[in-house]
Amino acid sequence: MEQTFMKERRVLPLVVSMSLPMVLSMAVNSLYNIVDSYFVAKVSEEAMTALALVFPVQNLINAIAIGFAIGINACVAYYSGAGEQGLANEAASRGMLLNFLHGVLLTVVCIAGMPFFLRMFSSDAEVVGMALAYSRRAFLFSVMITLGVSFEKIFQAAGQMRVSMFCMICGFGVNMLLDPVMIFGLGPCPAMGIAGAAYATGIGQAVSFAAYLLFYVFRPIPIRLEWSWLRAGARFGETKDSGETGGVLVKKLYAVGISASLTMALPSLLVSALNGILAGFSQSYVLVLGVYYKLQTFIYLTANGIIQGIRPLMGYNYGAGEKKRVKSIYRTALILTMSVMLVGTLCSWLAPKQLIGLFTVNVQTIEKGVLALRVISLGFVVSAVSVTSSGALEGLGMGRPSLLISLLRYVLVMIPASFLLSRAFGAAGVFWAFPLTEWVTAACAYVIFRRAASDQNS
Repeated sequence: MEQTFMKERRVLPLVVSMSLPMVLSMAVNSLYNIVDSYFVAKVSEEAMTALALVFPVQNLINAIAIGFAIGINACVAYYSGAGEQGLANEAASRGMLLNFLHGVLLTVVCIAGMPFFLRMFSSDAEVVGMALAYSRRAFLFSVMITLGVSFEKIFQAAGQMRVSMFCMICGFGVNMLLDPVMIFGLGPCPAMGIAGAAYATGIGQAVSFAAYLLFYVFRPIPIRLEWSWLRAGARFGETKDSGETGGVLVKKLYAVGISASLTMALPSLLVSALNGILAGFSQSYVLVLGVYYKLQTFIYLTANGIIQGIRPLMGYNYGAGEKKRVKSIYRTALILTMSVMLVGTLCSWLAPKQLIGLFTVNVQTIEKGVLALRVISLGFVVSAVSVTSSGALEGLGMGRPSLLISLLRYVLVMIPASFLLSRAFGAAGVFWAFPLTEWVTAACAYVIFRRAASDQNS
């Protein structure tokens, strides 16, 4: 399989063909927790509460696994485009091993730390017991997650987006089938309650990994895992004498991986901070914020699918020296992302009651939600600049400027603006902080992207 199509096909059809499978993949991935929640809710309200308590730690595991895998993707795509196949294979090999070790460490630390973590949020012995029953089983599959997403990003770096989509759908399908069987006990399988949900999810993740492994063996891609290159400090670079060492490559993997992991974890920090501010006014505003984040997932999910599609394209073409094509890919992705955000804005203004009404029937809450959705949506279109610039920088292997954009968007501008505006305008001030932050961050993101790209070219 040749990867040269990434620098030969016309940009618009190429970006669309790479992005659509990722949009579908992300939609499927987001359904994992929804399906678990649907079936667990039928067990008891305590079981649902237990699942909610475990969710932040599951998010942390996913953030670390996926974030580092983005680092693998960036390095593999860049070296493939530069014709350094030896370096691309080395990046994939070392990255896979390191993410395996991350999975082992996460398994031990998260299982050991869960009792302490749960006691901070609940004193209900039944809820804590259910949460431990779920987490101790779910976290045993952390290695399957880290290895699976590593393969996912390696296949994406080779331009094989459909393989990624297929493997993710396989895992989700197995999870959806096993949930009712293992939770309630169907056929020869005993009823395991919330523990069954953990097993179903873990087995689904293992199936995804197994599917990637089968594709890797029976439908080879240009990137190969070479375990002989995993010697500490081994030199590499078969096609060009780059003079780099294994340690240098590891630093490159972590430079993007750590930044991407932090970027994925920042939204959780933001939600916690905003909940703290809104809770001082009314719990109904906390509910409104929660409803908004459920709705915005569908909008930003599509945008993030586009970003996942362009990451390997940016890295490959930059490595190949196709600077003009890199700019064209960025502009095309920006236009597509803005179009998605425009659709989200129109929906927020034309049918806000119907959207908020999907999650609550309280008239007063719906009124607050309508106001919040319309105000927040004023920043949707311009947020495409930040989202696209951050993703493009990750694709180019520039983790620090990408992280800076995310810090501005989720922490440095948003949290202070929410606090100050809430003091002046009440709870509504928090919602006005969203568009203010998006406009400020978009301006900064454009400057950061231009400057980082310029420095990389010089």
